[in-house]
Amino acid sequence: MTGHWLLRHRQTAADRTWTRVTDAVTWLQTMYESNPPFEREDGMQAYVCLEQKVTYAMDALPRGVDVCWVHYTKSSSLVSCSVVCCANHHHPNILCPLPPT
Repeated sequence: MTGHWLLRHRQTAADRTWTRVTDAVTWLQTMYESNPPFEREDGMQAYVCLEQKVTYAMDALPRGVDVCWVHYTKSSSLVSCSVVCCANHHHPNILCPLPPT
């Protein structure tokens, strides 16, 4: 469960902690664009488009719902990027490891 990642205190870093949803979504977009998903040979869409991903993230994150984007790249590498909310909607009793100042 992604909310349990808040228990990983040693992996907390200020440069990966955001207080604004737009900053978190910008990071997700940057990671996506740096590692684009593979394109199917038949022209069909393999994954939800970036615009839909951004729309969902902008809706879910302010409600304390984590967002995970996972896809395979052209080289068959798996890319997994997640934003875990704190306070977390599904794990309200887990404290923020690096609360905003």
